[in-house]
Amino acid sequence: MDGLTLFGFFAVTAMLICYALEGRSPWFTLAFAGACALGSTYGFLQGAWPFGLVEGIWTVVALAKWWRLFRGRDAAQAGSP
Repeated sequence: MDGLTLFGFFAVTAMLICYALEGRSPWFTLAFAGACALGSTYGFLQGAWPFGLVEGIWTVVALAKWWRLFRGRDAAQAGSP
């Protein structure tokens, strides 16, 4: 197994773990976005540009979700007595 394959394995494993734990904390959503960025990088490096492109889109979607969760949590904390 070469380095690029190990990198891809790590990226996809991190995506799976972070996705499974997203309900526990918004920080897992941010970590999922980071893992998607790694997956996108892997896709482009190995020459599978459609995979890299879709993972790049997932990165943006996950970042937007994290931002909504983060902003909602801040608003809830500001309104609590």
